[in-house]
This record gives sequence, C-alpha cells and structure tokens, in this order.
Amino acid sequence: MKNTKILLAEDDINLGNLLKNYLAAKSYETVLFTDGKSALEAFSAEQFTLCILDIMMPEMDGLTLARRSGKPNLKCQ
Repeated sequence: MKNTKILLAEDDINLGNLLKNYLAAKSYETVLFTDGKSALEAFSAEQFTLCILDIMMPEMDGLTLARRSGKPNLKCQ
C-alpha cells in the first residue's frame, strides 16, 4: 500500500526474508531487523506505520521492544 512502511523484527533470517519479500510483493515497504535493539534504534529514528515483532530475539525480546517503542518521545504515524 502506498506510504505504508513496516518495521519487521525477526531473528530467523530465512523467515524474515520470506516475510519481507511477501510484503514487498503486496507493495509494502518493509525494513527487516534481526534483533530487538537495532529495531528499537530504527523505530526511534524513523516513522513506521506498522511493527511486526518476533517475541524471542537476541539483544532485546519483542515484548520489551513493544513496551519501549510505546514511549511518548518516539514517533509513530
């Protein structure tokens, strides 16, 4: 969809690429991160329409990432 940017956090690179390619085929711009820490850094610096998070990831799990990304100082469309 036009102007839809998705943050995809998935530590399994094969599954992450599969999801990213599927979403790209549906015209979604998708940015893949393989750990929660780098996903949170990107979320803090960029705007995303939707976040898809793996629960168990290195550096930071998806639940912690979701809690921290909900802080008021972070941007979301």
